[in-house]
Amino acid sequence: MITENLRYRIAITLIKGIGNNLAKNLIAYLGSEQAVFSEKEQTLAKIPGIGSVLSHEIVSQDVLKRADDEIEFILKNKIEPLYYTDRDYPFRLKECNDSPIMIYTRGNCNLNAGKFIAIVGTRNATETGRENCRKLIADLSVMQPNAVIVSGLAYGVDICAHKVALDYGMPTIGVVGHGLDRIYPAIHRPIAAKMLANGLLLTEYLSCTNPDRPNFLQRNRIIAGLCDATVVIESASKGGALVTAEQANDYNRDVFAFPGRVNDEWSAGCNSLIKSNKAALIESAEDLVKFMSWENAALAKTNNFVQTSLFVDLTDEEQLVVTALRANPEGLQLNELALKTENPVSKISSLLLEMEFKGVVKCLPGNLYRVVK
Repeated sequence: MITENLRYRIAITLIKGIGNNLAKNLIAYLGSEQAVFSEKEQTLAKIPGIGSVLSHEIVSQDVLKRADDEIEFILKNKIEPLYYTDRDYPFRLKECNDSPIMIYTRGNCNLNAGKFIAIVGTRNATETGRENCRKLIADLSVMQPNAVIVSGLAYGVDICAHKVALDYGMPTIGVVGHGLDRIYPAIHRPIAAKMLANGLLLTEYLSCTNPDRPNFLQRNRIIAGLCDATVVIESASKGGALVTAEQANDYNRDVFAFPGRVNDEWSAGCNSLIKSNKAALIESAEDLVKFMSWENAALAKTNNFVQTSLFVDLTDEEQLVVTALRANPEGLQLNELALKTENPVSKISSLLLEMEFKGVVKCLPGNLYRVVK
């Protein structure tokens, strides 16, 4: 969304020495993004974490002009900038302590609807790995038709995941380590273009940012943070997929891996994750759905009814919660329930706990609540 504050929000990300967390603290301390650029150097220096060196950097750097140039690029190329307090900013990513203050997207996909599944792995995918990837996504398209496949648009497992998702009509998101004025690797440009119709490209980097190696390590945290679950298809003993898995574990998200032969180079990373209890072993989409306690849509078609007797003892307030959740079958977070039912968060939290004990609602990954069917 283009707002008058956008130039200041972008400009903050351009200040050298000010990372995402410090930027958030700085804005919270001063009350607005614009205040960061209008405050005196002496005042800035007194803010915790800033000091004299960074305060001088803030007042001396001419970053607003660069921010204005970026807004021109955004408008010309139909880019959607999302600030970390925006409603459309992905709620899963917002839960991560090192989430980017700004992200930029191009395409067509709701970042807050559906089950988000990261599928990552080696760039040297074997035929077995590609087949596991194809079968997993093909089955997920039936069991979880609202699933969104997230990967990094790289060679190997990444591009396989995007292609198969497109083949089965599933939304797919490519998280890239550069600006949206380019595609890397360039050979994947045709796939990236197809993804825009039912998916999107996402980055935290401004235009003209090169695909440098450190950027890809940084973007891995976004892949992990966006998703309810991360699946490692194949990986050597070291690699970006393992970094993504580690980040997902740090965010308390579920991680899964396909096992391989003990002497297989491209299964060493997966086997290690499983052996060290950093990933659960799966062999199919059915395994993933069961581990995540997701309903299997293929089975739900034959068993899609609500046991009304379950709700006999609901209070009026609990019934309000049930009504709100039924109207939002993808689930709602605690804050969203509080808004929809016009109750304080503390009250809704207490109600949800009681309703979980009754077996009326269940808490899903990402702190989403849904009525038990």
